[in-house]
Amino acid sequence: MNFTDLFIKKPVLAVVVSLLILVLGLRAVSSLTVRQYPKTQNATVTISTAYYGADAQTIAGFITQPLEQAISQAQGIDYLSSSSVQGVSTITATLRLNYDANRALTEITTQVNSVKNQLPPQAQQPVLNVQTGETVDAMYMGFYSDVLPTNNITDYLARVVKPKLDSIDGVQTAELLGARQFALRAWLDPAKMAAHGITASDVNAALASNNYLAAVGSSKGQAVTVDLTTDSNLHSVEEFKQLAIKQVNGAIVRLQDVATVSLGSESYDFNVAFSGKRSVFIGIKVAPDANVLDVAKRVREAFPDIQSQLPSGLTGKIVYDGTEFVNSSITEVVKTLVEALLIVTLVIFLFLGSLRAVIIPVIAMPLSLIGTFFVMLALGYSINLLTLLALVLAIGLVVDDAIIVVENVDRHMKDEGKTPLQAALLAARELGGPILAMTVVLIAVYVPIGFQKGLTGALFSEFAFTLAGAVTVSAVIALTLSPMMASKFFRNEQESGRFVQFIDRQFDRLHRGYRRMLHNTLSTSSVVIVMAGLLLLATFALGMTSKSELAPEEDQGIVVGQLVGAPNVTAQQMNVYATQMFDLAKTLPEYQQMFQLTGVPTVNQGIGGVLLKPWDQRHRSAHELQQVLQQKWNGIAGGKVAAFQFPPLPGASGLPIQVVITTTEPFQNLNEVATEVLQKAQASGKFYFIDSDLKVDKPQSTVSLDRDMITTLGLTQQDVGAALGSALGGGYVNYFSISGRSYKVIPQVLQVDRLNPKQVLDYYIRVPDGAVIPAATVAKITH
Repeated sequence: MNFTDLFIKKPVLAVVVSLLILVLGLRAVSSLTVRQYPKTQNATVTISTAYYGADAQTIAGFITQPLEQAISQAQGIDYLSSSSVQGVSTITATLRLNYDANRALTEITTQVNSVKNQLPPQAQQPVLNVQTGETVDAMYMGFYSDVLPTNNITDYLARVVKPKLDSIDGVQTAELLGARQFALRAWLDPAKMAAHGITASDVNAALASNNYLAAVGSSKGQAVTVDLTTDSNLHSVEEFKQLAIKQVNGAIVRLQDVATVSLGSESYDFNVAFSGKRSVFIGIKVAPDANVLDVAKRVREAFPDIQSQLPSGLTGKIVYDGTEFVNSSITEVVKTLVEALLIVTLVIFLFLGSLRAVIIPVIAMPLSLIGTFFVMLALGYSINLLTLLALVLAIGLVVDDAIIVVENVDRHMKDEGKTPLQAALLAARELGGPILAMTVVLIAVYVPIGFQKGLTGALFSEFAFTLAGAVTVSAVIALTLSPMMASKFFRNEQESGRFVQFIDRQFDRLHRGYRRMLHNTLSTSSVVIVMAGLLLLATFALGMTSKSELAPEEDQGIVVGQLVGAPNVTAQQMNVYATQMFDLAKTLPEYQQMFQLTGVPTVNQGIGGVLLKPWDQRHRSAHELQQVLQQKWNGIAGGKVAAFQFPPLPGASGLPIQVVITTTEPFQNLNEVATEVLQKAQASGKFYFIDSDLKVDKPQSTVSLDRDMITTLGLTQQDVGAALGSALGGGYVNYFSISGRSYKVIPQVLQVDRLNPKQVLDYYIRVPDGAVIPAATVAKITH
């Protein structure tokens, strides 16, 4: 007895097998996570080292270079990239796809620790940060006010809003973007300091010594112990104003006598705007194993409560929600899936002409797809665009198995006069081998896709094995449920209406015509062979000349603009460029809102995103609007703007085309080659925006020291460098606390006293005998 006879003669067994597939599939649907694309671990480790006041060349030679040499010895790194700018070294280690980020972080930390003693003693400790997953946050929220300063907004968000968002299940971190943390700013006045005989080094020393966090201990008596504390540290702006710097001729010189003391911000080099209003953003990073759609839903549910508790005058809105595009994409694929099921059902009915015959493939199709969800769960997959695409393609494959069973049963009944049971037994026996062979062939076609390496393999392995799983489940149903249903549902006299008879007559005519054409073709086989050869050659030629890409560009409802200013541009001028970008973008009929960040990652760079109206409310695509915006932004004088869209697949970042030029020669030589490459690329006319991240054209002045004079006055190079660094560097001395939180104390000369390099020579330096001399005595400015 053929094994298919068992399921036909014992219908309960066939029903139990199908119900088991149904139950397991339905249970798997509720357990599968929903993503835009299959999970890939694209991890980066960023090493940031601050050296306040240091120029880019010093940063590159004394911090970036030794750290890079050490970090490159760690395992799992795909490539290293670094930037050395004024005051900061940033090294980014991009890990190999799906490499364990925690393991890499441990190895990189070890390598960084091995060269810490080679770094300048004035440099801050390197800070390591690992980021796993997408570089773009899943959501951005903007908070702005017409009455509250940015540092007040930042402080409230850090104290109240961020902890609430961090506690939401699935949120990896809620990061503050454009945050201006409170800082005690002592704006030094060189003229007043000179009048009192005070130098910037004196102020630094006084702040370090008199804002001291003491740990006194406790008293311990025979029966009672008392904890002791001291007020050696300062807690308010007024206390800092009264801080004694020095005693001169019996009078105490206080900080307020030589500086303007205020509660300001750590940095003023960046700005964040939402639809033209200065704001602070919170970006939501989703945990790698979390369902991004569920996390976004939970954040949206929590956001109204956050809004209701905001202080008067502070407004918060969700600026960008990446899940809107994900939901739209998945909805479209599900819609396509349903449409495919309906169309296939209609076609089957039209050509079989029997409702009883149609019922079998109509049940087999969704059952096969539902059973595939269990295969996806067992393999650790998710519901994403690629697995849903596999299910759409699988509809045409899984229905074939049921159709050939139905047609073969129908043939035995009509041509041989068999009963439904006899016809089902014969049909299933005849098709057992062919169905298994067809299933194996289809699996052999798709499975190799899943064994590819790199990003392609990581993304499309779920597509391939989902499709293979659907075909396998379909074969099981075709050999168990379909023949059993045919034996029960079919009747000895199948219904045959006029329309079905008409279809049969047309197919008979088509069959006869095809036989005549086939006979004529075989009589001239040489022509067929030549034509086949020409088609084969044409296919090869067309394949070689066709354009290729991993994935087409998707309309994600946003156009991003990257802004680059001149190397010596100020934060204020960058804000002017950003305002011009906003004014041009809001003139588009498709404009909805815009967010902008300037001064990130360096002062002369910025990025903004134009959010477009929903897809059903506009007629132009994001690609068309990208070109329109590029043309508009090209008219901004002094600033270069590149309009682009987010990459369609995960794992990519930055501009679409990036070229790396390497050399062991000096940066000046490299810059000459890079400039020549840029000129040729620009002349090709194929690029809207071209730029190099190597900037050696920023104007720089050198404070040249008279070493003999320094020695004559009893000073050292360190004395002069420390005095000038204390005045200009902008580094923090220590911390002070307000309401249980600590903030930096930063002394620095006023902006009006550092508008140009020559003003540096007016700063004063203390000599060993206690007198103060202007820096011009021992230094001069060279350009």
